[in-house]
Amino acid sequence: MSAAVYPITQKFTSADLKLMPNDGSRYEIIEGELYVSRQPSTEHQYACNRLGRFLDEWNDEARAGIVLPAPGLIFADDDDVAPDVIWISRKRYEDGLDKAGHLHVAPELIAEVISPGKLNEYRDRESKLDLYSRRGVREYWIVGWMFKRVEIYRRKRNKLVLVKTLNSRDRIESPLLPGFSCSVSNLFL
Repeated sequence: MSAAVYPITQKFTSADLKLMPNDGSRYEIIEGELYVSRQPSTEHQYACNRLGRFLDEWNDEARAGIVLPAPGLIFADDDDVAPDVIWISRKRYEDGLDKAGHLHVAPELIAEVISPGKLNEYRDRESKLDLYSRRGVREYWIVGWMFKRVEIYRRKRNKLVLVKTLNSRDRIESPLLPGFSCSVSNLFL
């Protein structure tokens, strides 16, 4: 999935997203800049689906929250994104949902699966990392299917910082999700 960024002097808003064509592309706005991504590859979708499945299985037992794939997440009029997978506690979900079904609060956990391309990497590693840091996300997982690796960022002193990089032989665990454990190798084809 390759992405394009369209910087302009006038910032894009959530209202502009409603005018975008329904053409299979993903349109997101971060600090008023429009990011356009093509339809993701099967490897990307497989990793998203698997991660969502393992989070769902844990959540079915823990009954602590909700797992959602690519939800609308509107932090502000100029910060409107659709992360690949989120986990959000039930209370935050109920408090942050608008009538149109979009979230306006930071989920506790966001996972993005990186697609090939410099703009995709920049969006997920720089723009979204900064956005999620500013908006209060507690954990951010960057899943790289190309190298079968997961980077774990956690909130420290009001900022998301890289705490570990996991390879295919490692397991994903989190103090945010007591009892959750998933082999990194199980996320990839």
